[in-house]
Amino acid sequence: MKALDDAISCPITLSLFRDPVVAQDGHTYERAAIEEWIRKKGTSPITNKQMLLEHLVPNYAIKKIVEQFENSLKNKNFQYILDVDVKKKIGRPLFQTFGKTIYSAEWLPTNEGRPEIILLKIDGARANKESSFYVDLSRHPNIVRTFGIVNDEDSNQNSIMLLQEYASEGSLYEVLTERKKPLSEEILIEIFSQVIDAMAYLALNGVVHGDLACRNVLVFRLNENDPRNVVVKVTDFGISRYSKIYSQTTTVARTTLNVIPTRYCAPEILSKAVTANDFTEKSDVYSMGVLMWEAYSRGAIPWASVANDEEVVRRVRNGDMLPKPANCSQQYWNILTKTWSTQPNERPKFDQLKQLFHKQMYQSTVSASVSSRCYLPLYSKIKS
Repeated sequence: MKALDDAISCPITLSLFRDPVVAQDGHTYERAAIEEWIRKKGTSPITNKQMLLEHLVPNYAIKKIVEQFENSLKNKNFQYILDVDVKKKIGRPLFQTFGKTIYSAEWLPTNEGRPEIILLKIDGARANKESSFYVDLSRHPNIVRTFGIVNDEDSNQNSIMLLQEYASEGSLYEVLTERKKPLSEEILIEIFSQVIDAMAYLALNGVVHGDLACRNVLVFRLNENDPRNVVVKVTDFGISRYSKIYSQTTTVARTTLNVIPTRYCAPEILSKAVTANDFTEKSDVYSMGVLMWEAYSRGAIPWASVANDEEVVRRVRNGDMLPKPANCSQQYWNILTKTWSTQPNERPKFDQLKQLFHKQMYQSTVSASVSSRCYLPLYSKIKS
């Protein structure tokens, strides 16, 4: 594991420090993360030399820097002005599709001591809630951190721009399709576990994603040989049809907010004229199953052999399932297919799905290396 240039983020979790401590190796870590690491491994994540719990010392200097950064966000009420507080980097957008553009960005007047950032512009959207709610909701270690909303005086009022942390490895979809070798099941299970952690947290806070797919999971670190060195984070939650966080404007006909991802949707979403109440945790669980299938299949399009979306709808409503990928073990396939029950009440909730994974991980021969998810602290419901 390499140390980060970003001095205010933990090299284990890649999240901003809350309780930083200096270890025997001279590096600073989040207390809960390094304590769990030492209990399991007894060595430094960076130097691999022996370390002891009793030698952890609070890093008040880093804590003060992080507190100053967090206070600066609060003092601005999580609202920023383009070309005053942040700016787009010169060059083409990192990503662009209908209704959504991602730009590489920089802090102003300096990037020193601050995390790398991007600007996510969503056309046809307005914020329904205080931006602080979205910021607080994104503090989970497996949810892409949002620092606030950026206002552009030269832009029209029918779009919203979010200031978010940068994912160096791109999306999970890009990782799956661009690598020559497929990821091992051990690494995939670690990725799924992190996504499920994030989704359980969103569900606890009453937020439905609505567009869960590999393209909306960002990869911050990937080591193909060691699941302990994998960090992924969920993005674009709440930026989907019938979002409770955002509302559509009346001037844009087709955006990320009003397109249903048919090939990832639960049958109840495809069965009738959809209302906001039809998108639930259980419909996200169904999409989670498709995401896992997609990851096992190296980014393949679900139902790729079926050209017509109407036929896909017919099959899903009929209870048909995607075929079992060859690299998916039967134990995990049994768990995955539970997410595709035709009746929502027969699918597990995300916290139950998490328990199913942990049980299987414990029972499997690779449990010692994939159970490292437990180093993360427990996260409770935020105040909205």
